[in-house]
Amino acid sequence: MIFADLELKISSPKGNEILLLKTEPEVYEKTVLVIGVFHGDEPAGEYLINRYLQERHDTKNRILFIPCLNPDGKEQKTRTNSNGVDLNRNFPTKNWEKTEKSSEYYGGDTPASEQETQFLIYIIDKYKPDLIITLHEPYRVVNYDGPAEKIAERISQITGYKTEKNIGYPTPGSFGTYCGIEKSIPTITLELPENEEQELLWNTNKGIFDYIISSDFDKSEI
Repeated sequence: MIFADLELKISSPKGNEILLLKTEPEVYEKTVLVIGVFHGDEPAGEYLINRYLQERHDTKNRILFIPCLNPDGKEQKTRTNSNGVDLNRNFPTKNWEKTEKSSEYYGGDTPASEQETQFLIYIIDKYKPDLIITLHEPYRVVNYDGPAEKIAERISQITGYKTEKNIGYPTPGSFGTYCGIEKSIPTITLELPENEEQELLWNTNKGIFDYIISSDFDKSEI
């Protein structure tokens, strides 16, 4: 059983469901968006979201969850979606660039060409999150974009993962650039360890959920 409301649902290019789930008090202070499986071969984020939602939690914030943004890639066990596009290079940023289709970092023929990308852009525009957390693998770091340094440091304290402002390689058309840098939304890219035993992964990261449901993310944090 999942203790969350179904807010929105769309179909992927191959007909798989992409869900937006919500937990929300009658009066909420902030909105947080948590996204799993940007890349189909990085499934740990979906596990963490679903594990958290197995129990009912009191929250003072509205929390939006996309457990699996890229179900087609997950089904194929590929980084890209079913069109061969890296969703984390497909956002309409100033630095978007067209790359070779043979690349696993192929950003599409045009920015925001993919249904999954369009869905996320719609959610950002409609719900206006105060904080975004995307769950990736495998680097075991807390990467951040936009005014999120203090939040990244707090998540680092919770997980023991080090903070990294720069992931170390170019990311044209990335979600972090789109939301964090160009829209000034605090955006965390939490890089989870790869193939870690699930109970250890949960015990390391469950405190993040306690943090986002109870914090007001005041100016001292952003």
